Amino acid sequence: MEDERAVLGGRKRIDAHLTKREKYIRQFAQRFLSLEGIGVLIMDSEFRIVEISEVICSIFGCKRTDIMEQSVEKWFDSLSLHPKPFDRSLLEGGVFRNRVLNWKRDANNYKLMLDGGVLQHNEAITGAFVLFQDVSHFMSLEEQVRRSDRLKTIGQIAAGTAHEIRNPLTAMKGFMQLLEKSLSERGMSKEQDYVGIMLSEIERVNDLVSEFLLLSKPKEIKRAPIRIGHVLQEIMPMIRNEALLHKVTVLYHPKSELSAILADKEQLKQVFLNLGKNAIEAMTGGGTLIISERHYPHEPDKIAVDISDTGPGIAPDALEKVFDPFFTTKPQGTGLGLSICQRIVHDLGGNIEVASDETGTKFTVWIPYASE
Repeated sequence: MEDERAVLGGRKRIDAHLTKREKYIRQFAQRFLSLEGIGVLIMDSEFRIVEISEVICSIFGCKRTDIMEQSVEKWFDSLSLHPKPFDRSLLEGGVFRNRVLNWKRDANNYKLMLDGGVLQHNEAITGAFVLFQDVSHFMSLEEQVRRSDRLKTIGQIAAGTAHEIRNPLTAMKGFMQLLEKSLSERGMSKEQDYVGIMLSEIERVNDLVSEFLLLSKPKEIKRAPIRIGHVLQEIMPMIRNEALLHKVTVLYHPKSELSAILADKEQLKQVFLNLGKNAIEAMTGGGTLIISERHYPHEPDKIAVDISDTGPGIAPDALEKVFDPFFTTKPQGTGLGLSICQRIVHDLGGNIEVASDETGTKFTVWIPYASE
């Protein structure tokens, strides 16, 4: 009898332990399914969806209730996902790691990293799962670091050659001015026009060298606690005047309760003026420029300023190069404006992101809050 009671007591303890373990596993599963940065897709042995995280539904723009118990292939078809990121071979043990999926929805571009595995019971495969990790922000930061390194290299080259370029430019400009004066005295207006064009081009080269020097020797950063709204309000008259010339409407949405940032006021003005001017010039037939301040939960230490336009958008192949030095779509552009903006923001501890489609383009500038 005592042996039976001991066995029974042991079973109760095991059952209690299993119940406790299952409870914690369920709690962990529920918490894992609600994580912001990672999504989970679970499939049964028929490749039907039995569970999906809200974060995946948000990224792909679908309702959880609409796709539950639906086959994965049907879900992929509804998203027009071609080629499909994975197939039924996963149920046969075809696991994978770090598979990249690029997805675009509205004006947002996502880069997702996928890990797929199988679910087993008594060594039999009963289903499968795929983890979706949104690495868009990390990839963007990584690319910005690479661009910053390229800018630094270009800056070092510029610093070594700028004076060598400017010396002959100064001599050429001086002699051209003397020639222009001589031609004017002789009444040779046609030749004088030619000299004027040459002087204009020399000045253009000189301006380009000056922008080189901004890359190599950025102005001394004078950080001070400031409100991002104060910076935007100071440049708003200039933005509105420029917009008026291009028949563009400006909408500004301030957010007064945001904390102060630690930044150089004049350099931030340069960044926002450049981005605003680019957006206005992109809307050749008129449009709307929207400037807004925001605080995003997934970046609790930074404030974001969105500068959006309703222009034709940037072509996908050009979008990847907009921050590259010397890349420009403007006939008279140097291709250094956005590179300098990125350099300034990066030196302030922030970063710039861009998204674009046929409805317009949005630049987002992230700046860290000032430490309290």
